[in-house]
Amino acid sequence: MLETQSKAHSVHTTIFIIFVIFGIFIMVNWTGVLFVLCGTLLTPALCCDWLRHYGHLSNDSLTLLQQMGGQWTGQECRVPFPRKIYRDIYKAEVQSQLVFIRDSLKLISGLYHHDNLTSASWDTVKTEHFLISIHRQTEELNTCVLANKTSNSSLRKYYRRLARSTLHCTGGSPASWELIRKQTKLHLDQLDLLVECIKSSSAACRRRSAASGRQH
Repeated sequence: MLETQSKAHSVHTTIFIIFVIFGIFIMVNWTGVLFVLCGTLLTPALCCDWLRHYGHLSNDSLTLLQQMGGQWTGQECRVPFPRKIYRDIYKAEVQSQLVFIRDSLKLISGLYHHDNLTSASWDTVKTEHFLISIHRQTEELNTCVLANKTSNSSLRKYYRRLARSTLHCTGGSPASWELIRKQTKLHLDQLDLLVECIKSSSAACRRRSAASGRQH
């Protein structure tokens, strides 16, 4: 009787050990599979931490942008808004879209490093926090994209024209800074739409791109 119980206990122990080993094997292999997927198929849309908490970061940036100044200016910018660049990026692969967002944020941040920013009648603390928020997003996006990949030259040319026309040619007047703040909001709003597109299905992206083309 005791011998039978001992054998049964031994069998149960063996089965338990087999299940534990099998479980560890499955976990290790699935970890490997996920690692491979994140390195190939799922990168960067589903493996990018930035995307998962983008909404919070974006809301912070837009709120600070609103609070650091007064009412939005009614003046129109002399440099046309680059709607074609935004329409085209909807047709690109996810990696290129994330690079576009990262580079857009870097270029937006660059606008505010003009020497005459002090002439803007803004809340200095909120302005600083806004720029920190933009910089943080840029740094986090660097982990989602290939280091040597950059956006198309049209985007950089647009921001150079914007800085030259709005800031350099006016000496960075208070009115010109309000135009920059207004343009910044327009760009952040467009980047919000692009992020939502990345997080949604590719079919929805194509529909949004088509709708954007009809509107503009």
